[in-house]
Amino acid sequence: MRAMLDGLYRASSAAAAVCLCVIASLVLVQVFGRILDGALRALGLPIAGITVPSLNEIAGFLFVAATFLALAATLRQADHIRVSMLIKAVPLGVRRILETVVLVIATAIAAYAAYHAVLQVVDSIQFSTVSFGVIAIPLWIPQTALAVGLVVFAVALADELITVITSGTPTYQAHEEAKSEILQKPVITPEDAERGMS
Repeated sequence: MRAMLDGLYRASSAAAAVCLCVIASLVLVQVFGRILDGALRALGLPIAGITVPSLNEIAGFLFVAATFLALAATLRQADHIRVSMLIKAVPLGVRRILETVVLVIATAIAAYAAYHAVLQVVDSIQFSTVSFGVIAIPLWIPQTALAVGLVVFAVALADELITVITSGTPTYQAHEEAKSEILQKPVITPEDAERGMS
């Protein structure tokens, strides 16, 4: 089960990365198309007219997809912004209770959002809703990425909740502690290294 969940989180994160790469590729095509047209115009030649129709809209859809598909992985890697002053100031038993309460609330909110995102996808399919851009994109396509990201995020929160209940240490806490250990290590400059060698 653990390997399957970790694979799900990695796949969702990889899909988010692919979305960002597609955005970058589409923007590069558009930019190079404009540069080529400018050069051809300067030479008095007919322009190539290389453009990506509905680029802003497609990039927006892909950005939203990347954001939501990456939620689970960023949670588990402790890359979400968390205010942990209270949790770090209380004893371990109280911390575990607070983590459990927060994870129950977060899981409920994420599950609620995921449920309604899935309903929105179903509505868009039933009513054949499309975007308003040059290219009429069926809205269920970008909405599906958002819904999948929220479902995977809700699963990740439930996974962390079960971890806290059974063992007490959520994955994100272990990653936070590892990162703070790295940050607390002294930085050795080349000058320090030279002094140490002599």
